[in-house]
Amino acid sequence: MVEEPQPHKIPLIFYCPQPGREPVREWLLELPEAERQAIGKDLLRAQWRWPVGMPLCRPLGDGLWEIRTDLPTKRTARVLICLYRGHLVALHGFIKKTRTTPENDLALAHKRQRELER
Repeated sequence: MVEEPQPHKIPLIFYCPQPGREPVREWLLELPEAERQAIGKDLLRAQWRWPVGMPLCRPLGDGLWEIRTDLPTKRTARVLICLYRGHLVALHGFIKKTRTTPENDLALAHKRQRELER
């Protein structure tokens, strides 16, 4: 009899460029509660099911992933994450307004990812 591996939760942490500053957490706290809860639920799903594929999670290349959340307010949110030392790290969050992920949002997430790996 083959035993199924027990699911385990990968810890999620917020990128913290300096003590007391967590840009993604700060962005989340500015959102309405219903949107925060929807994003939080998707982040939790990613933690329990990692690695996750579409439609929840999409690879963006170079170790960067996006968690995709359709909000109850008909808006779309993205949280850009990476896997670092056994943790999922929330690098950047934004409300998506175009079909493609804006270059400046990708560049910011890549910059934070590089800072983390230094």
